Amino acid sequence: MPVLAGAAWTGALLALLTPGALLVAVATSVVGAAAWALRSPRDRALLAAGALVGLAVLTSALVRAEAVTGGPVAGLASERAAVDLVGVVRQDPRRITGPFGDQVLVRLDVREVTGRGLEHRLSSPVLVLGDLAWEDVPLGAMVATSGRLAPADDADVAGLLPGAADPEVLARPDVWWRGADAVRASIRESVAHRPDAQRALVPALVDGDDGGLDPGLEEDFRTTGLTHLTAVSGTNLTLIVGFLVVLARWAGVRGRWLTVVAAAGIVGFLLLARTEPSVVRAAAMGTVGLLALTTNGRQRALRGLSVAVVALLLVDPRLAVSPGFALSALATAGIVLLAPGWRDQLCSWLPLPLAEAIAVPAAAQVACTPIVAALSGQVSLVAVPANLLVAPVVGPATVLGLAGGLVGLVVGPVGGLLGTGAGWCVGWIVVVAQTGADVPLAAVDWGSGAAALALLVGVCVLGVLAVPLVLRRPGRAVRVLVLLVLLVVLAPRLPHLPGLPGGHWPGDDWVVAMCDVGQGDALVLRAGPGAAVVIDAGPDPDAVDGCLDRLHVEQVPLVVLTHFHADHVDGLAGVLDRRRGEVIWTTTLLDPPAAVASVTRRAEEQGLAVRTPDAGVVRIGDVALQTLWPRGAVPRPGPGDGSTANDASVVLLAEVRGVRILLTGDLEPPGQQALAAILAGLDVDVLKVPHHGSRYQDLGVLTSVRAEIALVSVGEGNDYGHPAAEVVSTLTGAGAEIARTDEDGDVLVVVEPSGALDVRRAR
Repeated sequence: MPVLAGAAWTGALLALLTPGALLVAVATSVVGAAAWALRSPRDRALLAAGALVGLAVLTSALVRAEAVTGGPVAGLASERAAVDLVGVVRQDPRRITGPFGDQVLVRLDVREVTGRGLEHRLSSPVLVLGDLAWEDVPLGAMVATSGRLAPADDADVAGLLPGAADPEVLARPDVWWRGADAVRASIRESVAHRPDAQRALVPALVDGDDGGLDPGLEEDFRTTGLTHLTAVSGTNLTLIVGFLVVLARWAGVRGRWLTVVAAAGIVGFLLLARTEPSVVRAAAMGTVGLLALTTNGRQRALRGLSVAVVALLLVDPRLAVSPGFALSALATAGIVLLAPGWRDQLCSWLPLPLAEAIAVPAAAQVACTPIVAALSGQVSLVAVPANLLVAPVVGPATVLGLAGGLVGLVVGPVGGLLGTGAGWCVGWIVVVAQTGADVPLAAVDWGSGAAALALLVGVCVLGVLAVPLVLRRPGRAVRVLVLLVLLVVLAPRLPHLPGLPGGHWPGDDWVVAMCDVGQGDALVLRAGPGAAVVIDAGPDPDAVDGCLDRLHVEQVPLVVLTHFHADHVDGLAGVLDRRRGEVIWTTTLLDPPAAVASVTRRAEEQGLAVRTPDAGVVRIGDVALQTLWPRGAVPRPGPGDGSTANDASVVLLAEVRGVRILLTGDLEPPGQQALAAILAGLDVDVLKVPHHGSRYQDLGVLTSVRAEIALVSVGEGNDYGHPAAEVVSTLTGAGAEIARTDEDGDVLVVVEPSGALDVRRAR
């Protein structure tokens, strides 16, 4: 079965990542060569089975892709046709909130579409963006709406329907969906009287309803390796179904009827947590975990894991490129293959419950570490102790939260009492997450490049081989533990080393970042944990996306595009990739037209508003913004020459945690001189040097703001001679510290504990 699981995963990857003709050639060549090389009939039979499974998954992926991208809905979307839709709501409506207006995101399974005079009956996924009337549409309801379709970036949906008309509910959800909604609402009600963190975390722990989680708390959970508690995972199913089986045993249920109870629990869990791909994946992995608890559990669980991988990839081949799927499979494999041996080693000198509590999270963490590093660029050093500390309360919190919801449907006060117990349990989890995240070396920046990840895989393999030797003797284990504690505590006090605090990247003390995006601009103002205002997007989506990943930015409530030149706007897709955005500010000069159209189209696809900057001081989290230039708020076409667009750059005065920053776009001397009257007497801490340090500057205007730090965003080895030597020397002579991306890579401006400013460079 593991061989077949590998074949299924390979087939899915080939279908998703390889061009069709090359795919067939590669698959045929590999299978043919292997068949010729293998001599044993058993090996050839295994090869045939693997080829058959891989081909089945490959075919499933191609058929699904063709159904989405080649159907009538995709065709109408490519024509941006006006349509009438009838569809079933497949995900809970999600509000995208912010200071610039709210929208609701809904995923529909379209059953009927009428456009261009033709009516089609089909099943095709569409993403809908509408106003707040969509927020009350329940999951599973059949609705009718209308609007103008647009192409979608996501290959998993056939089109995007921005500005959708208010929905007309044609049919209520089925009774099981209404029942699941009632239980979810009752769970929330049972903890409504608890503090904010507890009120948000109990529903997240029980059924994955994480809409109320504070972004700062989410960041703490990521740092401490506890993120799996805020999302639906196999652990949730194991706890809930295990609890139901225990209750059934107490009630006298035996034999095969226990299997029926477990199956009913799995179905109930899927309804409660929603039948989305991530939930189905979690349910499959949780079922494998239950198998591991039975007689001959290790072998059965390994086979079960392999069957789950094959079945899930047949149903949804796109899971093969899903990080969540890889994390679930690897964590389960680690628990099945590594945890039993580690537990047995620990049992020679520790009680069994404590040995299991240590071995299980450690095995899962080691197995997942390379994937986590690839996603975040970090390796958590506190994940295992944090999981160990919260392990005793995760089960009670989950069971009490579910019980509070179920009992609350009948007797509200008793449900509230059970919810209080669940709140107390998750209160301890919050304390562990916040305390662990405050440890100086809670996470080490490792990097996500191929070489860094290969080295990390090697370290993990060596660690797996060394663990039995360490655990066999208690004295040796204690010495290693003490060494790790000393590393975490003392490393920040060592001299500066890349990747270590002091040090560590990015830390919590930065206020502005200048991303190394080559010859272009991309600056980031820290609005809070996981949130930022982005000023320009650079020329390369991958470059700015990587920088924002390194800064752990997940929400971008505001993007400012100072003007429409390619080196400032072409990377916009990278800013919005996997990040929640709300609004885009642009200059009033709509030039060059092609870039304006590209930005507008990208914003429409993401459901973002595009407008000129708001007047006055705008506050977004820790960021306060005031627009200084250009004057006037009426958009107008431009002549198409470079200088006109540069001199229409949006100029902003920003303040972040008391640090004043002047952001100048590509303003040239005429624009700088026109701005001089506004800047008279202005004193700032940080200056973003205009136009990559070009020699075309009014140096009197730039030095008049008396900046302590000057940031130059410029490409290494560029052909323009940027930055000009006279610009650098003049600013240095005026007392500014120069930081430039061509020499320093990514740059952070940080606030020291004393209140002084410092520059932290990636190189």
